[in-house]
Amino acid sequence: MTENDVLYEDNHIIIVNKKSGQVVQVDDTNDQPLDEIVKAFLKKKYQKEGNVFIGVIHRLDRPVSGCIIFAKTSKALGRLNKMFQEKKIQKTYWALCQNKPQESSGHIKSFLVKDRNKNKTKSYSKKVKDGKFSELLYEQLKNVSGKALIEVNPLTGRPHQIRVQLASIGCVIQGDLKYGAPTPNPDKSICLHSRKVKLIHPVSKEEIAVEAPIHNSGIWGVK
Repeated sequence: MTENDVLYEDNHIIIVNKKSGQVVQVDDTNDQPLDEIVKAFLKKKYQKEGNVFIGVIHRLDRPVSGCIIFAKTSKALGRLNKMFQEKKIQKTYWALCQNKPQESSGHIKSFLVKDRNKNKTKSYSKKVKDGKFSELLYEQLKNVSGKALIEVNPLTGRPHQIRVQLASIGCVIQGDLKYGAPTPNPDKSICLHSRKVKLIHPVSKEEIAVEAPIHNSGIWGVK
């Protein structure tokens, strides 16, 4: 991790541009998680002798890239957790999909059920047992070499929500084999990127808006 990966930083929070393939917190792969990478980066940057505090606020799937927020203080952690619960943090994603949607913009509503054994989510148009109501807004931005670049604003935060809900309208994300893509991306990423985050700072109360460039822009065909 370098300074180029830092999108915003102050005494209370740090927002970084996660690379595809990174896990946010430790899992059973034992790969070094992003929160530990950020800790090591801050420890070296500020030459800290003791432990560095980093609080995880939210997560992105391993193959997904883009904006992710960490708390640097316990005060910020508590307030940011509450802001996420109250949906006061606006997140905008870009998805490069195999096909364009029938409608250039829309509002997808469905009930999602996560199969934890298969680590896969199913979408249902009607209420089902264990189904969690989920919704997002989408808009096609442009065509990119026959594929559709779609901007997504999730209104709920469910596991794999954007991936499965876009697939449910025929817009499978490029490289996402789990939800119907015919071939993988060379780097095993999927073309889903947390492009922007916008929030009111949990301590200073100033508005923060950041945008993350795409790391693997060659695969996407956009920057």
